[in-house]
Amino acid sequence: MINSKIRSIFLCTISMTSILIFSQEPIEMKKEIISTENAPKAIGPYSQAVIAGNLMFISGQIPLDPKTGDLVSESIEDQTKQVLNNLKNICEAAGYSLDDIVKISIFLTDLGNFATVNEVMKEFFAEPYPARATVEVSGLPLGVNVEIEATVLING
Repeated sequence: MINSKIRSIFLCTISMTSILIFSQEPIEMKKEIISTENAPKAIGPYSQAVIAGNLMFISGQIPLDPKTGDLVSESIEDQTKQVLNNLKNICEAAGYSLDDIVKISIFLTDLGNFATVNEVMKEFFAEPYPARATVEVSGLPLGVNVEIEATVLING
């Protein structure tokens, strides 16, 4: 008797779960491409940023001056400032700000620059800071020392 009741509840639960799962309309997620003259043009087959759902994915930015196309090749501090300004300009082109960034990934050719990058970040970000990963890599495009990519929460 108890086994048959448990079996009935189990079958009912499976049936209801199936109805819930399979009766949902599929969600169609469209991509929106973000592009601005206030950040460097892509140097490869990619977009400056892509909005999908409630997230904007900003491609890795390097210290290129968008006005001249020249590399900022002074200190790691100056390079990091240029990279963060590029990220800021892309955010603003889409109607958002650095405050909307929820995750950044930093690529450095020398982790010895970690503390300097942290100090520059404090000039651009306030608490609560975005989540972050920082890794050392053997090389970056055009021989730069820093590249940063970001994920932005939109309409959140």
